Amino acid sequence: MHLSDFRESLTQATPPAGSSAALQALWYAAKGDWDRAHDLTQPGGAALDWVHAYLHRVEGDLANAGYWYRRAGKPVATMPLDEEWATLVETFLNAD
Repeated sequence: MHLSDFRESLTQATPPAGSSAALQALWYAAKGDWDRAHDLTQPGGAALDWVHAYLHRVEGDLANAGYWYRRAGKPVATMPLDEEWATLVETFLNAD
């Protein structure tokens, strides 16, 4: 699957079958369901912590986002949110 396919899947009722928890969280975030996306990141781990950081950036809680970027071992993002979302999706699509 490519980024464009993932974007097209946003018209559906559920994330693409077989998507990782990180991709599911990003899918729900793009659909505006921040709470569901956040819940999916709760188990933790590097990938989910990175998405968790992104979600707190979306929320505007930059201090909390910084904590999650550190946990994920990633630098704090400064790019526009839509660009970070696309980068995360592409990273996790390529990891699956």
